[in-house]
Amino acid sequence: MERLPGFNVANFLEKRQLLIAINCIAALSIFFFGYDQGMMGGVNNAKDYIDLMGFGYVDPVTEEPIITDSLLQGGIVSVYYLGTLFGCLGGGWVGDKVGRIKTIALGSVWAIIGASLQCSAQNHNWMICARAVNGIGTGILNAIVPVWATETAEHTSRGQFIAIEFTLNIFGVVVAYWLEFGLSFIDNGNSAFRWRFPIAFQIIPLLVLLASVWFFPESPRWLVKAGRVEEARFILHRLRGSTGEDRERAELELHDINNIVALESKESSKNSYLHMLFGIGSGELHTGRRVQLVIWLQIIQEWVGIAGVTIYAPTIFRIAGFDTFKSQWISGLNNIFYMFATLICVFTLDRIGRRWTLYWGAVGQGIAMFLAGAFSKLGQDATARGEIDKANSYGAAAASFVFIFTSVFGATWLTVPWLYPAEIFPLQVRAKGNAWGVFGWSIGNGWLTLLCPVMFSNIGSTTLHIFGACNIVAIPIVWALYPESNQRTLEEMDLLFAAPTPWVWDAEKTFARLKEEQPELVQAARRGEHVVDPEAGILKHPATPKPDEATHTESEENVSP
Repeated sequence: MERLPGFNVANFLEKRQLLIAINCIAALSIFFFGYDQGMMGGVNNAKDYIDLMGFGYVDPVTEEPIITDSLLQGGIVSVYYLGTLFGCLGGGWVGDKVGRIKTIALGSVWAIIGASLQCSAQNHNWMICARAVNGIGTGILNAIVPVWATETAEHTSRGQFIAIEFTLNIFGVVVAYWLEFGLSFIDNGNSAFRWRFPIAFQIIPLLVLLASVWFFPESPRWLVKAGRVEEARFILHRLRGSTGEDRERAELELHDINNIVALESKESSKNSYLHMLFGIGSGELHTGRRVQLVIWLQIIQEWVGIAGVTIYAPTIFRIAGFDTFKSQWISGLNNIFYMFATLICVFTLDRIGRRWTLYWGAVGQGIAMFLAGAFSKLGQDATARGEIDKANSYGAAAASFVFIFTSVFGATWLTVPWLYPAEIFPLQVRAKGNAWGVFGWSIGNGWLTLLCPVMFSNIGSTTLHIFGACNIVAIPIVWALYPESNQRTLEEMDLLFAAPTPWVWDAEKTFARLKEEQPELVQAARRGEHVVDPEAGILKHPATPKPDEATHTESEENVSP
């Protein structure tokens, strides 16, 4: 094949230029995801929206929102995550059936319909249904876009892409927040435009994504799986290079993908969502254990406090004694610090590993949450006594610790729960494994966005103490249950999870024992060979490649060097 049919950017761009183009398209989806997350914080403060939905009113004197039905307010926000829960599972399944490009287009259409329904909502029932539809589209995109991007990228750029991905995600949050802050000055913040336009604005990147994704190459791995080997070969040549050593490398990668697809075909009956969840037929691969780990890591990620801080930051600052206007611009400034903090992971994640990143993050976040809660309470009490100067001092202290919390979170817990699923699952279930991660994120977010209004309404700043305690609890959980994935190939993950128990010390002992007893086994894993079989268990004599055979594999590209 000399070129792809029709207009396709792969016919004109190659190597780094093509990879940058693909990442730019993926960035549209990631930006939309972040924007959609941050949007509801400002919408929940709009007078027209509060009146129309019927969950409260705005005090005419203080101009602060007074919520009379916090369950309804939280329910409207959290039903979105119910949609993402079903969307991610559907996206993983559809993505394996019809390809990555068509699935991205499907997710875009769902999200556009959901956004259109939201910005035209006339009552809370309408809004709840629209939020669910929008969530399905987001879930589809979250399940498939990272897979498409990583399957086309080289191993040298994947770690960097993950870090940039979350910077773009938080950039979406920042854009949503400051757009809504600016619109709050129109008609004194009382017009419907204040909340309808920000919801409609998300349609713009979605339309660009839907219109442009058709002109980009499909995942070579999916094409091989679908039997379109020549098309996959052409795309790999364009991605890696079509001359000299680059062409050789592309051919070797295609050879590896063919081997992986053959392995998938052998074990496809054991790769359904049900089999994965309960580990049915996975033997010593212990797929069910891995699914539970990624689901609960995402749930814990929300309970360390970010769900409350991101969505209900203005409420936190009002508790601290700030007026509505001041709490809003401080929340926006906090999001900017949050965005830049995500860049820290680029330099630390592969140096100190996943576990130590979570450790220091939990310690820093826990301390920040406890102190933010304490100063918020002091500020609230000082305001009640009429001691305005003291209230402002305590409020400034509380705000500073919220800034510290989001910065530490952006540098640690934001990234690892999304990276871990891509590292610990066997290649044949990568898309579905990533979908399980999104599944856990949906549960964690939906749970807390439903509870946060109720918690802040009833126990105030004590909510922050609960988040602080969750950070402390997270440390022993990570220490006991989450093995280190840093600097290990995907096939080595199979050996790491071969232990009969879920404890980290048993996993490391089993890995060390296998390395000592059968050094050729670990060497085979490093070469990317299949070393654990669901039926046969750990393979005793993995094949040794011939000297002239390449050992470069796609699995090695999932772990940063």
